[in-house]
Amino acid sequence: MTKGDGPQRVGDVLGGFLEGKGLREAVRRAEIVDEWEERVGEAIARVTRAQGVRETALIVEVKSSAWLMELDLMKGEILKRVNEGRDDALIEKIVFVLAEG
Repeated sequence: MTKGDGPQRVGDVLGGFLEGKGLREAVRRAEIVDEWEERVGEAIARVTRAQGVRETALIVEVKSSAWLMELDLMKGEILKRVNEGRDDALIEKIVFVLAEG
């Protein structure tokens, strides 16, 4: 910081740091986990849980094999919902996994 510069917002500093490290897109993709229920709706959210993001793939846990097969058929539509309104840091695929136990 040079003399005469005022304080900077933490979010601005952190955003610049993440951008510099190439992590900004990874952080933006990870936001999808918190937005999962809102983006897919209550019915799908009741039988699923977004676990996380690996590179550009969203990993989603599904409660039963029947739902896993059903959601696999709907994968294209769900992917559109997940990426709706996002200009960058897009999710390129969804991987459904059967919940343990």
